[in-house]
Amino acid sequence: MSFRAEAVDQSKYAPAVEGILPAIHRRWSPRAFQDRPVSPADLAQLFEAARWAPSSYNEQPWRFLVGLRGTSTHQKITSTLIPFNQSWAPKAPVLMLGVAKTRFSHDNSANDYALYDLGAATALLVVQAAALGLATHQMGAFDHAAARKALEIPEDYLIGSVTALGYQGEPALLPNERMIAQEVAPRTRKPLSEFVLSAWGQPARLVE
Repeated sequence: MSFRAEAVDQSKYAPAVEGILPAIHRRWSPRAFQDRPVSPADLAQLFEAARWAPSSYNEQPWRFLVGLRGTSTHQKITSTLIPFNQSWAPKAPVLMLGVAKTRFSHDNSANDYALYDLGAATALLVVQAAALGLATHQMGAFDHAAARKALEIPEDYLIGSVTALGYQGEPALLPNERMIAQEVAPRTRKPLSEFVLSAWGQPARLVE
C-alpha cells in the first residue's frame, strides 16, 4: 500500500452503509499534519456545529480554548502534552482544549452530565471537520493540572480532551517508524452485536 497521505486517507474510510453520513465514515485520527492554516471561516463552522449539540437542561456547559500555531495558547497547550504527543501534535495548526462547567446556571446544582455534553459537542465538531476535509486527533495524554494552571481554568470546570486540528499530512513527516506504522494501519471497529444489546450479554436483533 502507498504511504502517501491521500491513499492512506482513503484506506481509512469505513465501508459505506446506506444512509450514514459520509463524514462519519471518513473521520479518523491522523497524527501527521500539513503546514497549512485553517481558515477562520472553517473554524467558525466547526464551532457552529458544536453549538447545536444536545445538553442537559440546554446548559451548553462546554468551552473550547483554541490555540492557533504561533500563539501563546497553542504553546501553553503544547507544554502540557506528554512527550509522545509533543513529538507530533505541535505541528497541527490548531490545538484546542475542551472543558465543561460542572454546575447548572439556573440553580447552581451539580451537573453530572457536563463532561458527557462536552463529548457530544466535540463529536459534532470532529464530524463537521471531516465534512470540510479537515483532520482531527483527540488526546487524553496531557497534564490536566498543568493545563488548568497554564490556561487559568476555574476549578468548577472539568477538563476534557485536547484536539489537534488541521489538514492531514504525509505519514513520512512523523518522527519515527512506530508512528508511521500506526498512521497507515487498517482501521477497525467492534461489530454492532458486541455493544448493541437487548439484555446484558445478549445482542439486540436489529434486522429481521
